Amino acid sequence: MTVRFFHTSDWHLGQFFYNHSRHYEHEQFLAWLLEQIKAKQPHALLIAGDIFDVINPSSQAQKQLYQFLADAHELAPHMQTLMIAGNHDSGYRIEQVEPLLAKYNAKTVGVIRWNQDKTLDLERLILPIYDEQKQIVAWCIALPFLRSAEITGFNEHTTNSQNAIAYLHQQLIAEAKRRKTDDQALILMSHAHMQGGETSDSERPIIIGNEEALSTSLFDDSIDYVALGHLHKPQKVQHPHIRYSGSPIPLSFSEINYKHQVVEVTIDPTKSEDTFNFEALAIPRSIQLHKIKDELTVVMQRLRNLPNEPIENLEHREYVDIEYHTATPPQPNLRQQFEDALPKDRYRLVRISRQYLSNESNAESKQTISLEPPTPEKLFQQIWEKKGYHADDEVTQDFMSLVAEAQKQLEDDQTV
Repeated sequence: MTVRFFHTSDWHLGQFFYNHSRHYEHEQFLAWLLEQIKAKQPHALLIAGDIFDVINPSSQAQKQLYQFLADAHELAPHMQTLMIAGNHDSGYRIEQVEPLLAKYNAKTVGVIRWNQDKTLDLERLILPIYDEQKQIVAWCIALPFLRSAEITGFNEHTTNSQNAIAYLHQQLIAEAKRRKTDDQALILMSHAHMQGGETSDSERPIIIGNEEALSTSLFDDSIDYVALGHLHKPQKVQHPHIRYSGSPIPLSFSEINYKHQVVEVTIDPTKSEDTFNFEALAIPRSIQLHKIKDELTVVMQRLRNLPNEPIENLEHREYVDIEYHTATPPQPNLRQQFEDALPKDRYRLVRISRQYLSNESNAESKQTISLEPPTPEKLFQQIWEKKGYHADDEVTQDFMSLVAEAQKQLEDDQTV
């Protein structure tokens, strides 16, 4: 039997980009995705985590998701939408709306749960995928982002995160293999940082303390496809069937050249070869990003040469990041000069940075004016360095462990 599904992840609904809402860009992406669903009629849509950008998403961001699910269900009533929580999501929050999701043929797995006898609750994590005739064509192991507090200390197999992660995969894959028949596919969906994956500067670190990125050796040969979330660049990890779909829009200027996509996957386990096929469905970019990097005079000229047709709606205007090189201190009205050089009513200048060229030492130092709210990690590094200390990897990892614990406590408080 053949199963057809879409693999996507890292939507980050509700994201603010240097204090600018991405709502319009997400609306355009979701409208495009609905067109693909209508045309292709897949059996399932897999969303591999980081559905929202923050654990407390705005009502606008939540409405955007649920309206999409309603629209998708209307266009493809047989299609199942399977979602897992990422490190940006509150697993408890996205599970709280299960009755609503059921109306749209959608399911979500936010957290790992354990039975009273300290065994893993396998039932919630292994989900069937049906075809139009309600026949099971595949099984999907759904693994949300694995927080240490949710997977360690339950039995002798979970004494630390690495042991627990290996134990979870072994238990789930073994049970899924017991359930499936030879003509049913086996899919694993996970939100994790895999060894060998290429990162960008917009992904929140999820490797805490001494933990390492996960190895693809966790995945049994019986798994036909691994649908990954977390890294924003579309890429395979060692094998063609182990893939990150990537984010649907660029979430930082480092992602300007990413080929954003949704992966369409077809699996026919009954074939002796070529059982797995995929096609990258290219997502149109609704708002362009421009990174202008050069000497000051060249930057000014490049700004003037940008397309100049006005864009009336402020939320539709293009983003500009400037990095200028100079050997002299900046003029006090330099930002205004940049704004004046830009064609009017088309762009949003969101970031200015200076690469200062020292004539005396030929050393380069970079100063940045960022309009984006600082992350806890950046604030910690700035304060630590002002105190005269050096924030080495070990200190930073300890701090990020505290941040992760605080985030987890906040999520727990919300469920009370």
